[in-house]
Amino acid sequence: MHIEQARELCLSLPQVEECFPFDDVTLVMKVGGKMFALIPLDSEEKTIALKCDPDKSDYLRMHYKGITGAFHMNKLHWNSISL
Repeated sequence: MHIEQARELCLSLPQVEECFPFDDVTLVMKVGGKMFALIPLDSEEKTIALKCDPDKSDYLRMHYKGITGAFHMNKLHWNSISL
C-alpha cells in the first residue's frame, strides 16, 4: 500500500476530514474532531500511525513485525504500521 492509497482509504470512511494541524508534512485524519490517523509525508519509511484499542495494541505489535509503537505518541493508544 502506498501513502496515497492509505489516504484514500481513510477518506472513504464516513465523516472523515483531513488537515495539517501540526506542520505541512504530517497529514492528520479526524472524525468528529478527534484524530485517528497520522501520515508523515516526508518520512523515508512510509508509515501510518493509527489509534488503537489499548487492549489490542501490544498484541498487534507482538504478532506482526510491521506494527510498532507510534513515534512521539502514547504507545498504549497508537501503533505505527509500515506501508
